[in-house]
Amino acid sequence: MDTPAPPDLDLPPELGLDDAARAQRFLIRGDHANLWFEGQGPDQGGALVVSFDNLATIDEGWPRGPWAWRRLEPLGHSVLGVQSHAKDWFRQPTAPALLRGLEERGFFRRFRRVVLTGASMGGFAALNFAPLIPEARVLAFSPQSTMNKVIAPFEQRFPFAVKRSNWEGMPFLDAAAAVPYIRRAVVVYDPFVPEDRAHAARLAGSNVQLLRVPFCTHEAIRVVLKTGTFPLLVNALVEGEGAGPEFWQSFRARRMVTKWQRALLAGAANRGRPELVIRAADAMLRLGKDLPDDEKVFIRRARRGAVNARKAVG
Repeated sequence: MDTPAPPDLDLPPELGLDDAARAQRFLIRGDHANLWFEGQGPDQGGALVVSFDNLATIDEGWPRGPWAWRRLEPLGHSVLGVQSHAKDWFRQPTAPALLRGLEERGFFRRFRRVVLTGASMGGFAALNFAPLIPEARVLAFSPQSTMNKVIAPFEQRFPFAVKRSNWEGMPFLDAAAAVPYIRRAVVVYDPFVPEDRAHAARLAGSNVQLLRVPFCTHEAIRVVLKTGTFPLLVNALVEGEGAGPEFWQSFRARRMVTKWQRALLAGAANRGRPELVIRAADAMLRLGKDLPDDEKVFIRRARRGAVNARKAVG
């Protein structure tokens, strides 16, 4: 059942596909998914970002705006949110049918470039559905290539959500099958997460930029958002063909992101590298010298553990 919209959430008018293809704002409700569109300017002609829900956004309930809409709005891009009703990895008939319906009505031709984006479940959908939109680009964060156990036996995560969705039969079963039909894709993933590394290997291709972001975990999108580099990655596909030096220069800000710090320290400790833990902890403490003490407790704890581990073997 729908809950009342938050006070600052202005729901677009509900339209059918024919009217939506020409509208400046619209909401299309489907049996398994909705499309929520926010256009930028009456003349269009700019870029469109199509964003897909992930497991976390579905937990927010309904109504909710398109994923990442508030972060994309300042960039001046129009946003089309593809919003699933369930944690189903978009293994459903509604979302692709609605996107295909808009394409047939010329909606996507209103924009000079279209970029599909999402994280995890949303990244899978962005890759899978990109061939429905000619010349579309994709920015996928920690995407699964498939959750089919025969194709990807290495994937054992999210058992409850996977069990409740259908992973038998085509179409849209395996995002790796879509890759050859995508104009250009950037896949952002942590190579130290075995499952994400294995999915990325299946998604590799001459048209794919594999962007390795160590120690960002499966939730690499959160580190990217914290560093403020999400707009750089989006615009790298809106204006070009992928991420370059500007992204990496700005992404140095990850050194101050707690999630990244924790993952780096834990990774070094798990590999039996106490000296690396100590050096990394000291560098983090120097960088964060002006932060409150309670935000540095885990760094000091990791350092003490590394010092004790060094003494135990020395």
